[in-house]
Amino acid sequence: MAAQETDDHKYVYDFSEGNKDLKDLLGGKGANLAEMTNLGLPVPPGFTITTEACQAYLATGREPDGLAGQIEAHLRALEREMGKRLGDPGDPLLVSVRSGAKFSMPGMMETVLNVGLNDQSVVGLAAQAGQNDRFAWDSYRRLIQMFGKTVCEVPGEEFEHALDEVKRAKGTHNDLDLDADDLRGLVDAYKKIFAKHTGREFPQQPREQLDLAIRAVFESWNAERAVLYRRQERIPADLGTAVNVVTMVFGNLGPDSGTGVAFTRDPGSGAQGIYGDYLANAQGEDVVAGIRNTVPLQDLERLDKSSYDELLSIMARLEEHYRDLCDIEFTIERGKLWMLQTRVGKRTAAAAFVIAGQLVDEGLIDLNEALHRVNGAQLAQLMFPRFQLDHEFEAVATGIGASPGAASGTVVFTSARAVELAAEGKSVILVRRETNPDDLNGMIAAQGILTSRGGKTSHAAVVARGMGKTCVSGADEIDVNVPAKRFTVAGRTVGEGDVISIDGTTGKVYLGEVPVMPSEVVQYFEGSLDPEHIDNPLVRAVHRIMTHADGRRRLAVRTNADTGADAARARRFGAEGIGLCRTEHMFLGDRRELVERLILARAEGERDEALAALLPLQRADFEEIFREMDGLPVTVRLIDPPLHEFLPPLEQLAVNVAVAQERGEDVAKEEALLAAVRRMHEENPMLGLRGVRLGLVIPGLFAMQVRAIAEAAVAVVRAGGRACPEIMVPLVGAVQELETVRAEAEKIIAEVVGDSAVEVLIGTMIEVPRAALTAGQIAEAAEFFSFGTNDLTQMAWGFSRDDVEGAFFWRYLELGIFGISPFESIDTDGVGRLVRIAAEEGRAARPGLKLGVCGEHGGDPDSVHFFHEVGLDYVSCSPFRVPVARLEAGRAAVETDGSDSR
Repeated sequence: MAAQETDDHKYVYDFSEGNKDLKDLLGGKGANLAEMTNLGLPVPPGFTITTEACQAYLATGREPDGLAGQIEAHLRALEREMGKRLGDPGDPLLVSVRSGAKFSMPGMMETVLNVGLNDQSVVGLAAQAGQNDRFAWDSYRRLIQMFGKTVCEVPGEEFEHALDEVKRAKGTHNDLDLDADDLRGLVDAYKKIFAKHTGREFPQQPREQLDLAIRAVFESWNAERAVLYRRQERIPADLGTAVNVVTMVFGNLGPDSGTGVAFTRDPGSGAQGIYGDYLANAQGEDVVAGIRNTVPLQDLERLDKSSYDELLSIMARLEEHYRDLCDIEFTIERGKLWMLQTRVGKRTAAAAFVIAGQLVDEGLIDLNEALHRVNGAQLAQLMFPRFQLDHEFEAVATGIGASPGAASGTVVFTSARAVELAAEGKSVILVRRETNPDDLNGMIAAQGILTSRGGKTSHAAVVARGMGKTCVSGADEIDVNVPAKRFTVAGRTVGEGDVISIDGTTGKVYLGEVPVMPSEVVQYFEGSLDPEHIDNPLVRAVHRIMTHADGRRRLAVRTNADTGADAARARRFGAEGIGLCRTEHMFLGDRRELVERLILARAEGERDEALAALLPLQRADFEEIFREMDGLPVTVRLIDPPLHEFLPPLEQLAVNVAVAQERGEDVAKEEALLAAVRRMHEENPMLGLRGVRLGLVIPGLFAMQVRAIAEAAVAVVRAGGRACPEIMVPLVGAVQELETVRAEAEKIIAEVVGDSAVEVLIGTMIEVPRAALTAGQIAEAAEFFSFGTNDLTQMAWGFSRDDVEGAFFWRYLELGIFGISPFESIDTDGVGRLVRIAAEEGRAARPGLKLGVCGEHGGDPDSVHFFHEVGLDYVSCSPFRVPVARLEAGRAAVETDGSDSR
């Protein structure tokens, strides 16, 4: 099919002109339709309107010059190829109008089927279908319903209510029981609904239908649910969507027709086999909407063996061609198979690892590519706990395990209620007959999703897998009554507010809260499972990919740990040292009284007594940590927070003193404490007396800590162990601060260490913007930098994390000012630039300067890639995030430095 272009800029491509690598221009759906066309697969003819056209339309509010002419030219070429005209009364060409962005956004944007039908062509369609009036009127009512809701914003529930009324009058719950007369009457009802809400009759001109549908798809890019989904999945907002105009093929022509979705492997587990759903006498939207329960794809072999065999052959060919799990949509029209879409399929975290390992074994990809195809977020999901089941927990229903995980929570029946309760900190399970794109808010808020309809390819299943949410679909034993806010199952009634548990792997539903147990992946990391001798494909795949990641990564991975127990667990998870040991955590609990004595000390002798009492406690803490790390580096941050954090709040203390005075009690100690708290009170303590400033103002405080670190290291070494301490001075903004602390520390270290084989490094935390900008000076006095990106983010942006995340971050995310909180993933343009400047200028002044990061970003996948790029030596994160950082460090090395042999 060829078309004469009418404008210099090409906005429309025939399927034969594209390929799978043009996703930026043609969107994922259009690029893959083109790829299948060029592979010679049975794809209905059509054309794609580019994302550039959408971008231009959204920017100006009108179609770009030349687009209308190009659409006309391609439409005429399509009509010539098919031997039909759009909307012809005798033999109409009908088309679907479908969205298709670069990244899959299932159900978030619009689709309109059967464009070209009107009051005349519906008769011609019936005649061409062998006088199949039922099929023709069913197709027409679908057009009015989809066009009305999508293009003209007619409330979808009004169409649903009208359909329910017709079925109720017929005495059925099944759409297929409606005959041609029923559907003809439904079309009339739909037209009245359309006219009531739009003030006009349903458009009868086929080209007007097409143009309005195309514009609606463009505009759906900025629909609320699409914006929310993009934000959730971190999809850029400026990409736009392509529009695919495809010749209609019909799965609703009778029992020899149907539609389905297939996966080349199980998207839930990664297991090889035949997976998918099929629905006879239906159009594609019926499958993904979950409005009727499908049959397993294997049943197609019995219903239509020829189409089944051809489908399996195509599935194998597509998987080998794409070298990955493929998600396929197809329609059978009277025994003829048509391919409507393929894409690299969404999968669960477990399936991602298993499939990557399988494809390596099959020679389709190498280990570098396998590492590229999994990510830290997926690995984190695999480390979540699972249900610990015993005889006390009996499943009340079993559906389809659509997205794995173990979730317990309060039952809710609407998205609004899910959002409301989640905002109160409650875990909720969203229960619906089936979900639709309007439920996205509630699905994000919920811990899990349970539906009574649909299969593994329903909206609930696909979206839940993409978000990593636990989902059980198609639990048809459950009778969901949304208006009454209850469901019934096995003779029991469960209302809103009751607690249930759902298992997204087995599909089982339990009443009440089921206890959880560690995942097998965590057991593997902790050393209780041997990956070489366990019959678990997931654990074997994780072990294989993690081993490759460790072999490729340049970044070391340390942990943030303050106790021996944390340090031990982190080592089991693969930590190569401690990047942040917070000493202030060692002053809590029963040691708080000693801190109060230190604060209240008015004379040098009193202060020295308090420090002397703290010294052996600190030394014991450090000995335990050094022993656990056994010679791995341990970065100890000297006390950082303002001392008022160890004291009662000023207001509470003042009230307590006043009440005690009123009772005539002896409050001398409390009054002294109150006076000290008032003396230290600051309007903004996070920018006040803390960190290095505190160490300079309170003589002996840092000296006590340095001595405790050095003595602990010497004690461990003399006992036959190994210790590698690094002392980190916090909140330095000027090199003179660090020089002052360093001079005192070096004297103490020299005195304590003597001739023992202990080397102590002294460095600083870069968390003040001025420190980053004067890093060249500071590096003269520092042997290492560790970036404290939490404080660096607060100070660079000028806001407090504790205050602003709940106050206005939601609005910034909503407006697109933030794509993600800068505390979750590093702001590479601002905070990241400070890190880059400090790294470059620090290393220029001291070439051997060791560079690390110990803020929360050290365990964030995207941030790890940035730190690799900048050239840091290590990242440090919580023990649980260590495997995630290891994996992402390996991925960063492969993606940045290129691949090698498999």
